[in-house]
Amino acid sequence: MSTIDSALDEIMRLDNTSREMLLDILKKRQIEARRNEIAKQARKSLKDYHAGKLQPMSLEETLHMLGSL
Repeated sequence: MSTIDSALDEIMRLDNTSREMLLDILKKRQIEARRNEIAKQARKSLKDYHAGKLQPMSLEETLHMLGSL
C-alpha cells in the first residue's frame, strides 16, 4: 500500500468535522506554499532585471509569451 493510500485510510477514520478541518488546513497551507513560490519567482525576476539579464518586451510579445505557457 502506498504512503498516500495509508494516509487517506487514516484520514477516513476521522470524524466528519476533523476531516473538514484537515481539508481546510491543507488548502490554506497549499495557498501559502504557492504564494511563497510566486514571491520567490518574483524576487528572482527582479534580480535578473536589475542585473540586465531581461530584455524589454512589447505588450504583444509579453501576451504571446504568456499565452504559450
